[in-house]
Amino acid sequence: MVRAETSPTARALLTLEVIQGSPGISAERLADKLGVSERAARRYVAILREAEIPIESERGPYGGYRVGRGLRLPPLMFSATEALGLVMAVLDGHHAAGDPTDPVGSGLGKIVRALPEPVAAQAEVVRQRAAAAVDRSAARPDPAVTSTLVQASVDRYRVQLDYRTEAGTEWSAQVEPWAVVVRHGRWYLLCHSHAVDAQRAYRIDRVRAVEVLADSFEAPADLDAVALLEDHLAVGWEHETEVVIEGPLELVRRCTPRAIGRLEAIDARTTRLTGSTSNPAWYAEQLAVLPAPFRVVGSEPVRRAARALGERLLAATEPPAPPQTASVSSR
Repeated sequence: MVRAETSPTARALLTLEVIQGSPGISAERLADKLGVSERAARRYVAILREAEIPIESERGPYGGYRVGRGLRLPPLMFSATEALGLVMAVLDGHHAAGDPTDPVGSGLGKIVRALPEPVAAQAEVVRQRAAAAVDRSAARPDPAVTSTLVQASVDRYRVQLDYRTEAGTEWSAQVEPWAVVVRHGRWYLLCHSHAVDAQRAYRIDRVRAVEVLADSFEAPADLDAVALLEDHLAVGWEHETEVVIEGPLELVRRCTPRAIGRLEAIDARTTRLTGSTSNPAWYAEQLAVLPAPFRVVGSEPVRRAARALGERLLAATEPPAPPQTASVSSR
């Protein structure tokens, strides 16, 4: 509630905080939250607009105020909990968030410096003292490349990619960027490649350059980008796999990662898993967590890896060998 002695500027900023927290809020509700009349609430909105903060409004029973998009970024209001949550989330996903020379660390620092002193102090302590371990499996793509690909997927424009594979081979191709998907710390571009006329998924951290073209495209209807990416990552590797799982399809589906293959019912009590992998040992480890008996009926490399894993687990259950006593020889 706005106190009587509060200045017009402070009242306007409180108004902005309420609108940011409740997009689409009506003038009546805004006035109620501020503890003022509707006429006063509208006056505070007018003050914000005079300061070139884009406050949009829609008429009608379902209309209300919201912060729009403009040339200037409006002030952002964070509670202590929101600020600390933001810092923790960034640290969790980016180990260099405490480094001021890193783009993410620099951006986070600007947000922290704009916070009220008590809130900023708490956020800065967490930012500087929390030791974030490096996620060695994660790969950070270039923010500018990622932003360009996301915008091209939204605007539905083709792009020209310069790409470098894990083996170091470089090539260029035109693709239709369907979606950008983040999976287990890695960023992927799900797209249609015109060079091979097929669906592809490319690691964005391996994109060396991107150019947006003038040609538009239509993405597949009802695109489920996450499911499509996981299906794509399960095929095309050098070792084809087939596994028979003793469990009904619906039960097996709930506990089987999509990235290891496709599932189909053999009968009411048995399911077939087919896929491919370049790492049989990793694939065997994924199978080992299935809560049902299974048999590897295809791919000798995966069968050998599963056997080796089983032998290693069995060896871990063996009791320790008794210590050997040194024999004393007589002369």
